[in-house]
Amino acid sequence: MKKREKLNIIRNWYPDAVTTIDCVNKIIDYVENELDLEPKQVMLADSVCSDDVNSIQYPARTQEFLGPFKMGGLDGFPFTGLTGMAAFASHVPDDGAVFIYYGPHIGITKDSVIGEIHRLGQSKNSGCCGAAKGALGKLINNQITEGNITDLDYQMNTIEQILLNSEERVLNAETPLFEATEVIYEAIDKRINELVDKTNYNCRYVILAGAILINSDSDMGSFTQIRRFDIIDLSTNERQNKLDYFSL
Repeated sequence: MKKREKLNIIRNWYPDAVTTIDCVNKIIDYVENELDLEPKQVMLADSVCSDDVNSIQYPARTQEFLGPFKMGGLDGFPFTGLTGMAAFASHVPDDGAVFIYYGPHIGITKDSVIGEIHRLGQSKNSGCCGAAKGALGKLINNQITEGNITDLDYQMNTIEQILLNSEERVLNAETPLFEATEVIYEAIDKRINELVDKTNYNCRYVILAGAILINSDSDMGSFTQIRRFDIIDLSTNERQNKLDYFSL
């Protein structure tokens, strides 16, 4: 299947999606051409789901950056918190930048079925993101108790609480899983920005790339719809919204 055919399938759900490979290439171009940095001057941290498919579909060019430091747990929420953010902030080159790529993921098959992918070696589709689907199932069946976060299932319980806080919005949506992913993205974006505001970075720039990461069948690869692309100049504390850089 040609690239444009794959994109046509994904863009039925996410009109501004690009391949994740193209997204990474574009970010590297920005780092080199606009910030005048080499990728090896940039410490990458990602806050994406710990699902194995995200490792399988991780673009090879990200290896040009330092890292990645892993901030995310189930569906990409930054469970490493302030300690994790401070840890990788202390690893960045003095004259370089930190680059944080974050967001939830969702599956879309080549048949345009949302919430599923066909994984390598399996005869049937499986859920993606399984945590989001599981939390949504509990929300639909009124099985989430407000404030219930346990030691045994802390990350899943956190995702459940995020959805419970937007129960009406999610359950009244035309496609509840799509809307649940939007709600989770907003929670991740809010938390990442809170963590950034409370962290000291001894470098030149902070690059924030918030996105919906879209997985697909093993022969399709992954795709990204960028929702935030901010550049923070730490010498002036000026934040610039560069989302237009990704306009199709």
